[in-house]
Amino acid sequence: MKSLVIEGQPLTIRVIIFVVASIALMVADHRLGYLKTVRTHLLGLVYPIQYLVDLPVKTGQWFSKRVNSHIQLLEENARLHEENLRLQVMLQKFEDLKSENKRLRELLGSSVKVGERIEMAEVLAIDLDTAKRKILINKGQNDNVFMNQPVMDAMGVMGQITQVGVFSSVVMLITDPEHELPVQVVRTGLRTVAKGMGTVNRLSLLYLSHSGLNTGIKVGDLIVTSGFGQKFPKGYPVGTVIEVEPDIGKPYAQVQALPRAALEHNREVLLVWKKSKK
Repeated sequence: MKSLVIEGQPLTIRVIIFVVASIALMVADHRLGYLKTVRTHLLGLVYPIQYLVDLPVKTGQWFSKRVNSHIQLLEENARLHEENLRLQVMLQKFEDLKSENKRLRELLGSSVKVGERIEMAEVLAIDLDTAKRKILINKGQNDNVFMNQPVMDAMGVMGQITQVGVFSSVVMLITDPEHELPVQVVRTGLRTVAKGMGTVNRLSLLYLSHSGLNTGIKVGDLIVTSGFGQKFPKGYPVGTVIEVEPDIGKPYAQVQALPRAALEHNREVLLVWKKSKK
């Protein structure tokens, strides 16, 4: 027991010496700042170690921010893409409404100009038979629709009613090969018949002799209903002459016209009732 105490004395003395020295250094550093330079150099030596220790944490934070930013960008891009598609759909509907409004205004303007009683009807279907040119509308006997009633749009004559149902009717367009319409050239007063050719946008003008081509009709002439036949009132636009070709082998020239009406592209049409005589 005595030996342990003796052996422990030098250790205790050394500890006391270190404690006193530490206190003296701290007091001296606090009062005089002697160890400031030493601390600066020690911080410089320790910095790389601190940097290496902090590097994994900083790397993790940087990577986390990058991933979060990328995810946010993807979500924002998806949101903007969806919003863009929504706006495009709204724009398409707006354009459709704008186009419909324009058509309705043109139809309304036409109803004022023609003078006869006018009522609008909607197109329900188009005959898919390539040999015929017919459409189905949503007006029938309940709406006082009658056989051979004139049908037109804002630009000109479309055709006439050939079948009347209770709630719907069939319209034979002027391009149907069975349809013939008495017409007149506005410029010269020349009368002829516009016959359908079975195609979407062609009319054949019949019974025009070769001798009258130079003075009676030419490309660009406007043809209108003549009023003959008592089906169509006089003066409705029918088409514009686009081809005048003599045919030596036949008694009549080959003359074709382009219909003014948008025959198979309309959503609405106009039904015409003649003025009642007082």
